Amino acid sequence: MVIKMKTALGIYEKAMPDSLSFRERLLAAQSAGFDFLEISIDETDKRLCRLDWSMAQITELYQTSRDCGIYIDTMCLSGHRKYPLGSPDPAVQIRSLEIMEKAIAFAAALGIRIIQLAGYDVYYEPSTEKTRAFFTKNLAKSVDMAARAGVVLGFETMETPFMNTVEKAMHFVRLIDSPFLQVYPDIGNITNATEDVRADLRTGKGHIVAAHLKETREGIFRDLKYGEGRVDFPAAISQLLQLGVRRFNAEFWYDGKEDYREECKKANDFLRPYLKG
Repeated sequence: MVIKMKTALGIYEKAMPDSLSFRERLLAAQSAGFDFLEISIDETDKRLCRLDWSMAQITELYQTSRDCGIYIDTMCLSGHRKYPLGSPDPAVQIRSLEIMEKAIAFAAALGIRIIQLAGYDVYYEPSTEKTRAFFTKNLAKSVDMAARAGVVLGFETMETPFMNTVEKAMHFVRLIDSPFLQVYPDIGNITNATEDVRADLRTGKGHIVAAHLKETREGIFRDLKYGEGRVDFPAAISQLLQLGVRRFNAEFWYDGKEDYREECKKANDFLRPYLKG
């Protein structure tokens, strides 16, 4: 087998209708020109239950991706929004670590290399000194799990002040000091957090494993088409390429109104030229 050594551009599974099978999603992503699919494990029961799949179910999806010739290389793990690592509730902390353990095992079995980890201590309640302490403690446990499985966790820069920049993510990367905790930034969120995106990205030199390419505007963090926002994709991607980043993911959402195949192709056509460096 010959692996094409090019800069990889993946696509978020939520860019396509929920009604599609994984085979249909994979083939649609491939047809639109993408190199891999990013699976979502969000806070809904529908997606969290994937973590309880049997090995037979995971093996079937693994084989499907190999048959299609396009793999599921990354996972967006946002289930911790509902069950955060920094929760002051001991029961929620236990659930958050259970989700982490299952997500890492799922990733290892499916061949996923990178789990994008949501960068917040808590989401639906105020961040405090206690929630930050719990987050740090449980993050260390999570990284130990990842190290045992050989799966890399990469912080997503979020829309909340706790970790909306690479610089803030790097505080925890340096604190934990493990090759299995890195940064997987969202350049759209960073654009809404700082005036100098390139400078912020440089603070993560040597620790950025991939990047989300998402469009945003001031105060708006999702559901924009490429070109409708203010993200300077050429500048951000150029900086990331200079930093050695070679894996990118197009993050956008299917709105239920337009032809998803056409929208996926438009997204690839918009982003791909910037990846040629």
